[in-house]
This record gives sequence, structure tokens and C-alpha cells, in this order.
Amino acid sequence: MDKEIKREIIMEHYSHPINRKRKEDGSYLKVNTNNSSCIDNLDIYIKIKNNIIEDIVFDGEACAISISSTSIMITNLIGKTVEEAFNFINNFEAMVNEEEYDALNLNEALVFEDIYKQSNRKNCALLPYKGIKKAIEDYLKTK
Repeated sequence: MDKEIKREIIMEHYSHPINRKRKEDGSYLKVNTNNSSCIDNLDIYIKIKNNIIEDIVFDGEACAISISSTSIMITNLIGKTVEEAFNFINNFEAMVNEEEYDALNLNEALVFEDIYKQSNRKNCALLPYKGIKKAIEDYLKTK
């Protein structure tokens, strides 16, 4: 993917993120994820029914990388089963950590394929994935 196209996608998701709103609803699990070394602090709300992710929303303050990564993650996880979500998350983490990954499975998340070159930004891109992974694991504990 062209460097300029990657930048445009990141900035579009930062300027107009998908599902950025607070959700105070008992049917949603809430998890907070933050980066101790910067301002990134996100609340992620996820609604799972019958092992299918019905909705994800988020709220909080974070940098362009964290916000766009969250928005892109949301577009890729809504409608997936818990197992499919874990596969997507693990694949994304592998890409960011310079491990073997399936590029065809990542869609727009590929904009972060070179983020490993800026180690301080890796945490920003991974932040929402750490949060959503914890939320899904918490959901599975209640089953």
C-alpha cells in the first residue's frame, strides 16, 4: 500500500472515527485501556451476543495513531464471532511485532504494517487491541 494512501486512511479514521461515543448500557462490557507513557486513555464498550460481536464503541482521549487504530479495528470486528475476532487481533499483533501474518485478513489495518519502525508508536497502534482482547476474555469468563 502506498505511503500517502496509508496516511490518508489514518487521518480519515482519526478525523472521523467510527463509533466514537460513550455507551452507558448494561448490555455492553466496558474496558479501559491506556498508555502510561502518554495521553492515550480509551474506554472501549463491546456488546457480544451468542459469541458474535454486535457492537463496539469507544470514548476517550488519544493520539492520531490510537484513535485511527481503534476506528479501523471496530470496522473489522463488528459482526465477527469471538473466534474470528481473536484471529484478527492475533494477526494484527503479529504484523506490528514483525512476525508472520496474513495480509489478506487485515483490510485497512494494513496501514500500520510499518509501525514497527517507530517503536514508540507500536504501543499506540496496539492499545485498542489490548483493550478489546481483555474485554472478550472477560466475556468468555462469564459464559
